Amino acid sequence: MNKVTAPPGEPVTLRYLLAALSGALLALSFPRPGLSIVAWFALLPLLQAVIGASARTAFKVAFTGGVVAYAAILYWLNIVLISYGKLHWTVSASLYLVLAAYLALYPAVVVSLVRRAEMRGISSLCSFPVLWVAGELVRSYLLTGFPWANLGYTQYRTLPLIQISDLTGVYGVSFLIAFANVVFHKGWVWFRDKDARYPLAGVLILLALLVLSLGYGFSALNRPDSGKLQRVLLVQGNIAQDVKWNPAYQEATVRTYERLTRQGCQSPDTLVVWPESALPFYLQGEPRYAARVTSLATELKSCLVTGSPALEREGALTRYLNSAFLISPTGGVLGRSDKLHLVPFGEYVPLAALFPFVNKLVAGIGDFSPGKEAVPLPMPGGRIGVLICFEAIFPEVARSYVERGGGLLVNITNDAWFGNSSAPYQHLSMTVFRAVENRVPLVRAANTGISAVIDSKGHVRGMTPLFAEATLAAEVRRGEGGSFYTRHGDLFALACLGGALAIVIACFMKSALPSDAPLPEGEG
Repeated sequence: MNKVTAPPGEPVTLRYLLAALSGALLALSFPRPGLSIVAWFALLPLLQAVIGASARTAFKVAFTGGVVAYAAILYWLNIVLISYGKLHWTVSASLYLVLAAYLALYPAVVVSLVRRAEMRGISSLCSFPVLWVAGELVRSYLLTGFPWANLGYTQYRTLPLIQISDLTGVYGVSFLIAFANVVFHKGWVWFRDKDARYPLAGVLILLALLVLSLGYGFSALNRPDSGKLQRVLLVQGNIAQDVKWNPAYQEATVRTYERLTRQGCQSPDTLVVWPESALPFYLQGEPRYAARVTSLATELKSCLVTGSPALEREGALTRYLNSAFLISPTGGVLGRSDKLHLVPFGEYVPLAALFPFVNKLVAGIGDFSPGKEAVPLPMPGGRIGVLICFEAIFPEVARSYVERGGGLLVNITNDAWFGNSSAPYQHLSMTVFRAVENRVPLVRAANTGISAVIDSKGHVRGMTPLFAEATLAAEVRRGEGGSFYTRHGDLFALACLGGALAIVIACFMKSALPSDAPLPEGEG
């Protein structure tokens, strides 16, 4: 049997250094600092590092780059785990690195499969972007899902480009960036080695995709909005996390929100939005405070959304819920929306028997239970869909509310956990896509910031600073929620997943090559 000879690759040490460089560049492309242009070539060093490598070596090299990227992007987890999880720094660092290692498995598997695909004659121009998007989709659902830092989110400020999200979701933007990285890398290989084939087909396809995407984007941005105007007031109480759940501070907390709301609400028929758990007690079980909140809505002649824990009793079982209540201008409760997607170790401890040393971050309440279904809340003028905390990073949750008639998305959150880190900016960047995907505005009230108003095209029309009391008043036009993405969901990503499965089947068909043979570079 003839052994395949691979093109000369980089020395072993240099392979890992190049992968680490890719990881660092990826981290720089996300907020902060949010150098979005860097994402378009961040993966080039990694692709160079695996030239001539076996699939096994490619896996290890890409895993190294992934660990560097996710460790840098998610450094703020240590603030959460040490300050509020009360873990020793050694335990926090261990859990943080385990998560970074888990997330690094996805690019590692992708790059390894790309190398195997090249052995079967499948160009990386085809395999890399398809496998990358498939990996992001799987990561969004597997083990409860964690779609933080998908590649497309780096472009949240590049509005003409991200308008395609109403067709493809954020995954379409990820695909474009991954494809561009492969084209640029093949161009770099050709520049260094004139015997290599110029990636003409790749360049032409990339130009065509960019022209079509940007053309669609500029057209969408110039399309006038026709929805009904809705006045909103976002109230940022800036309640310190270390006192937020202390009963001694309940009165001061309620007074803060009453004062800020009265100062900021200048007109009736305003939708006033308070953050997640703005009322750190059971609204259902505190009639004195409940009366003050409902009377405030009556006084201002406005609807008011507030976060508060809730409970339901089902026979002998008590279910604790992280909820949002909508209060009418007449003081009645129009509805309650329960959080559907809970934060592992934040609102409940999965496999608690295996983690006896880990405390749930939300103290004073038993483990939360997820809500049963997405229920848009009815208010005069139309329904709203409430995304509680990190539900806003899950496209399918936002889509379910809009699909059921929510013409306005309301994100209430408490990002005080993250401290003065890049996490609040990363969190905000993902909410921009929820607005564009569904063509509805999204308003966001955060306890310590960042509160923001985002229109249906992704413009951030206003935002507040971190760790300051603030109000933000604006007018938004309700959307109709009729986008292709709202109607059909992640068809594009699912198509990539189907393509990825076909590539995997091709990779593992009986081959004449030994499994540890270096793989040919392949040309596109």
